[in-house]
Amino acid sequence: MAVDLVGGGTFRVAFQMLFDAVIAVKKETTMFKSMLGDIKSTLDSLQPVIKEREKYDSKEGLENFAMQMEEGVKLVYKCSKVGVWSWCRKYRYTRKLDELDKCLQRLVEVLKVQGIRDVKETLVSLRNIETVLHRIEGNLVMQNQPEKINGWSSVPESPPVTVGLDVPLKELKIQLLKDDVSMLVLTAAGGCGKTTLAKKFCQDQEVKDKFKNNIFFVTLSKKPNLDLVVHELYQRKGSQVPAFENEVTAVYWLQLFLKETSQNSVLFVLDDVWSGSESLLEKFDEFKMTNYKVLVTSRFAFPRFGSSYRLEFLNDEDAMALFHHSAFLEDKSSYAREDLSRKIVELCKGFPLAITAVGRSLRGQPIEIWRKRVMEWSKGSSILASNNDLLACLKSSIDALDKEKPTLKECFLDLCSFPKDQRISAATLIDMWAELYGLDEPNLSIANLYELTTQSLANLIATRNEWEADGYYTEHFVTQHDMLRELAIHQASQDPIGQRKRLIIDIRGDNLPNWLTEAKHQPMQARLLSILTDGAFSKKWPNMQLPKAEVLVLNFETNSYDLPEFVKKMDKLKVLIVTNFSFLPAELNNFQLLGSSSNLKRIRLERISIPSISKNIKQLESVQKISLFMCSIGQAFGKGSINILDALPNLGEMDIDCCHELVELPVEVCDLIRLKKLSITNCHNLSALPEKIGKLLSLEVLRLRSCTDLLELPSSIRNLKKLKFLDISYCFSIKQLPEHIGEICSLKKLNMRQCSRLQDLPASVLDLEQLKDVICDEETELLWEPFLPFLKNIHIKVVKEDNNLNWLHKLRS
Repeated sequence: MAVDLVGGGTFRVAFQMLFDAVIAVKKETTMFKSMLGDIKSTLDSLQPVIKEREKYDSKEGLENFAMQMEEGVKLVYKCSKVGVWSWCRKYRYTRKLDELDKCLQRLVEVLKVQGIRDVKETLVSLRNIETVLHRIEGNLVMQNQPEKINGWSSVPESPPVTVGLDVPLKELKIQLLKDDVSMLVLTAAGGCGKTTLAKKFCQDQEVKDKFKNNIFFVTLSKKPNLDLVVHELYQRKGSQVPAFENEVTAVYWLQLFLKETSQNSVLFVLDDVWSGSESLLEKFDEFKMTNYKVLVTSRFAFPRFGSSYRLEFLNDEDAMALFHHSAFLEDKSSYAREDLSRKIVELCKGFPLAITAVGRSLRGQPIEIWRKRVMEWSKGSSILASNNDLLACLKSSIDALDKEKPTLKECFLDLCSFPKDQRISAATLIDMWAELYGLDEPNLSIANLYELTTQSLANLIATRNEWEADGYYTEHFVTQHDMLRELAIHQASQDPIGQRKRLIIDIRGDNLPNWLTEAKHQPMQARLLSILTDGAFSKKWPNMQLPKAEVLVLNFETNSYDLPEFVKKMDKLKVLIVTNFSFLPAELNNFQLLGSSSNLKRIRLERISIPSISKNIKQLESVQKISLFMCSIGQAFGKGSINILDALPNLGEMDIDCCHELVELPVEVCDLIRLKKLSITNCHNLSALPEKIGKLLSLEVLRLRSCTDLLELPSSIRNLKKLKFLDISYCFSIKQLPEHIGEICSLKKLNMRQCSRLQDLPASVLDLEQLKDVICDEETELLWEPFLPFLKNIHIKVVKEDNNLNWLHKLRS
């Protein structure tokens, strides 16, 4: 068979030689007959394509292909010499023939969709990244044309009803259309309306006028493929590209696409991007061009990709409007149904998907069904249990953590251990997670909370922004939307009660669940037990068996509370957290039951009367840390109380925060000779420390932050030879430091911000040879200037203060 070709004589000869070789060897061999037949068919299909493209006559591209075909001729003739019993050579040459056929097939596709001119450009690019046709025996094999992905089309229309998005749309336009912003992440929990807002953004007239036909919108999968994205970009513009051997090739074609479109403004919307897709975002973020914008919608904030916009939940008015639309309520609906609507919207807490799902489920239902649902949900039944779509949407966020970050998922589930609508102290979670997951350093737990925040599963709030983290997080709190808390409870309750990792018992009044009274003699396997009771609770607890429980969380709202009797049998208990949500500190009884807890390491008490427990406390040898938040201390360890050293012989850390009744620190605290960390913060009425504080010879950290009435530091502080960190920031009333402060020979860090009444420093600061860091404001910096020529290793860190002291009021409330 003759092949009549025009242009590129070398290519014409090479093609004819390969064609003739295939025919000749196919007649002689039986071993490769089938594969050579496939190659012949491919060459037959290549001939008319080449004829069609004769007019381009691109000799450089043809010569390159000719070289590859010459290699193919050698390969075909080698196959004719393979013996019947040479199985290894048969396998090797079978694989090489298959590669040859696939490469020829791809050549057909390339010539069809691009022509010789585009082939030339492709070859120049591919040679720089090890071209597929460099050698037939090479490792690079062009893959089949990839399947299309769903989502690429003209920009989808936004829903006809977009309640509560007018203000976010304006804010989003202002933020993304700034000249110095190229990528913005629109973030919120699943079901909050991110995609709806993105569609509304694309359909906005101002946006359409700016970007015209260069708006590209895609909904990605959990594991997006850059190859598919780039192919669909070209298909969106009516062009084709060859399949990509690797990501480098795909990046090249993406860059080419962006250069072609950069003459005009271009907007990419990457919708529903999941954690783990950072590499894809990097490819779009690295092109810094004028009028180039990328809007990312995601449950994850991706903080390293610049700006972000958090979509908030709906306010009451918008929530009601959305519910009316979802439930198809007319404006003149009955008063009874309208009253129920308000209760339903209140229960949904402004969560758009929940409002929509509930509204649709009640659409057309008789009012009795409405009343029944409201009654069930008001009594604690989960909205998620009756809305599978809502559950699936929210559940997908934590399912993604299963393999990648299992500990982070456990941390998320632990948040349901606390009452809804209450801030959770980050310090509480630090204590829990240190024992449950081995997160010994506080910053590891805080890092997890930041991750949950970036993934829209929680919200970490600092009531005062600290310039530098020092491992103390009493002013950090966590909040969580009720719907996400319900999700955590739902997930935590999937196993049978006796087999659950965390057991959450939420009781209203004296209505104990039936399983609790029936299963009182059956051991529970939970590692975490959380009990929530309200102000009407008065019953005694059944005798539960919890042989594996390591964390006990007690939340109540009464003036007096008894520790459950079963506590004395919790042999593995490591962390006790007791929180009173009533206004005044509560009496805590039966504290002596903890005397048998040989593994108890951490105790945290909130709004508890300490004198009520100090009289009957027993020795707690294993306790290493005790935290008191908004507690009444008074004469806790005075006359009639047990000796604190006998009760807590191995205590290494004590935190006292927001204990406003504390005027003087009990002198008995100075007997805790093993104490390494003492933090007394936000105790605004504390005016004096005991002179005997110098007895704490093991002390390494002393925090007195925001003790605004503290007048001075005792002179005996000079005896704290192991003290490394002293924090007296926001101690507005201190006028001078102890004369012999220089004898604290191990001091490395001193925080003295906002010590506004401090007039000068004692000369002994020159003896602080280990001091490296001094954190201060502009005023207190001046006090150090005379000493700086003699303190060569010191580093003064000046922080400009925010004069807004709203945090003081927050902590007092």
